[in-house]
Amino acid sequence: MSLLSSRDLSLAFGADVLFDGASFSIGPHDRIGLVGPNGTGKSTLLRILAGERAPDGGTLVFRRGSRIGYLPQDVSSLPEGTIVEAVLSSVPGRDALEGRLVATEAALAEAGTDEERLELSEALAELHDELSHFEERFGRHRAERILGGLGFAADRLDRPTRTLSGGWRMRAALAGLLLQDPDLLLLDEPTNHLDVPTLAWFEDFLRGTRKAMVLVSHDRLFLNRQIERVLSLEPEGVKSWVGDYDDYRRLRAEEEEQLVARAARIDARRAQLSRFIERFGAKNTKATQAKSKQKMLDRMETVELAEERDVAAFRFPDAPRSGREVLRLEGLSRAYGAVTVYRGLDAQVLRGERIAVIGPNGAGKSTLLKLAAGELAPDSGTVKLGHGVLAGYYAQHHFEKDEHAGADGAARTFGTLDPDRTVLRTLWDVVPDQGESWIRSVAGSFLFSGDAVDKRVGVLSGGERSRVALAKLLLRPTNFLLLDEPTNHLDIESSEALIEALAGYGGTLLFVSHNRSFVNRLATMVWEVKDGGVVPCPGNLDDWLHHQRLLAEAAGPVAEGGGGSEPAARGGDRERRRAEAETRNARRRVEKPLRDAIQAAEERIAEVERALQVATEALADPGVYDDFTRARVHVEARQRAQSELEGLYGEWERLAGELERLS
Repeated sequence: MSLLSSRDLSLAFGADVLFDGASFSIGPHDRIGLVGPNGTGKSTLLRILAGERAPDGGTLVFRRGSRIGYLPQDVSSLPEGTIVEAVLSSVPGRDALEGRLVATEAALAEAGTDEERLELSEALAELHDELSHFEERFGRHRAERILGGLGFAADRLDRPTRTLSGGWRMRAALAGLLLQDPDLLLLDEPTNHLDVPTLAWFEDFLRGTRKAMVLVSHDRLFLNRQIERVLSLEPEGVKSWVGDYDDYRRLRAEEEEQLVARAARIDARRAQLSRFIERFGAKNTKATQAKSKQKMLDRMETVELAEERDVAAFRFPDAPRSGREVLRLEGLSRAYGAVTVYRGLDAQVLRGERIAVIGPNGAGKSTLLKLAAGELAPDSGTVKLGHGVLAGYYAQHHFEKDEHAGADGAARTFGTLDPDRTVLRTLWDVVPDQGESWIRSVAGSFLFSGDAVDKRVGVLSGGERSRVALAKLLLRPTNFLLLDEPTNHLDIESSEALIEALAGYGGTLLFVSHNRSFVNRLATMVWEVKDGGVVPCPGNLDDWLHHQRLLAEAAGPVAEGGGGSEPAARGGDRERRRAEAETRNARRRVEKPLRDAIQAAEERIAEVERALQVATEALADPGVYDDFTRARVHVEARQRAQSELEGLYGEWERLAGELERLS
């Protein structure tokens, strides 16, 4: 049975039709990626599925009792109270469950017959089991574990929610959603505010859940790791594809090729028939055949080719060659109140390097870019741009600060925006010597055409604002780009186009990004912000992660043995590789029984959940519910299933915890 079925959904904003007869279904374990360019309605469709917006027409049918959890891109507020209280309060049903318990106890005290007392006693026992199970699944211990995985320190959990920034509010809302464990997760760009360590935990958590999910993400690698099916918003409607995002792109391209080939065959046949009719239609001896050919021509189908969508065109202009040293940071220190972010930092960026800055949220990644761009003054130390450096800075928050001219070695800030300026004026301000028609052509390449260029920046969507900020950055030549989360709010097609453009960029890059595809494709060096400085690691994000695993494996025997040198120190590369292989094999041998036990527990949980569902549905039948003899069988079956599930869930969490500790 489907968890959700959509039939003929339609929605339009004036003349802009988003959906027209959209029909699809979502199974109880479907893992779906929702894809399509900005403006095609991905977020709107999630809001419809979440019940936050009504469609113009069509129907949505949900499986009875199913629970939906929705995470929007922007979380404006959280419940009052502490962080952990806000997360716990996000789980519905606790108050109702306790109310039913009180009501049942009162009814039992007033029961007049043995049969009524028996039935109420069984109901009371069932409610107590349900409340105990509720605490186990949705209690404080699990809430704290999820909050810890999402980067909240244990000593922060009792802080008021009103003290959280936007990114941490989103994490708290995500923690509440994961604690709820809904039957269907609706996630709209959930990684926008997650740092690399948290993203790794979140990926593992999502892969471990058995519930259905619809995911919107601009990170190709993250999307591919999570989904097994794609719903794409195409010009011809909502279409479903089996596989991940790469499979979708391949199958869509094959479909388009087949349509083109089919259309070509039909056009060739149509031309052949038309020539015959034109040549022989007036001849008596061929008139009958010509009429037959005309009927064939009239019956021939017309093949509708897939409409090509515009994608923002990112092209970086050529810039003069800079000196060998692009940026030097000397003795740099910066603190926010009592919190020291950088302490005596010395670092250097050389021409042609592509450096990804990573680290936990709050470690100081954006602060480093602001210091390098001259947007923020250090408490001590110096920031020096090299000879011939033309730098541009793309800010994560576009309305944060007015741009400046770049005097005294500071970067020109082309990424910040004035919300009261129009798109046209915003771009024209950067190159006032250019004509309006040229500015309009640039705006058109970033998908702003016609009246769209007269919109105020403040009313644009997040993706549209990002395109305007990137357009400003590309209008003038630069040879050093500082980019703070440039793919946030871009759709996956635009993100891929930006990656391709930057791959061909001839200058130097210093950037912050949570997008694994972006970092892996572009980075030649990783700077990990740590302990008031940066720790460099050659390569991209996968190389850094591999390096971290090696460090963890090397540290393991030392910590356990109380000292001694690593195998790599005693031998050459061959010995080191052998030791690493032995470590991996040993870990697999230890992990395999745990993984097998977890799989067996999950299979048994699925069986018992089905039995519980059968008993619950039977008791929902008024004919059974009113017949105590028939109902008692299902009540007992339900109690047995709940009791067994309680033990199974506990065993699964124990096994998963052991596996997590080993990993």
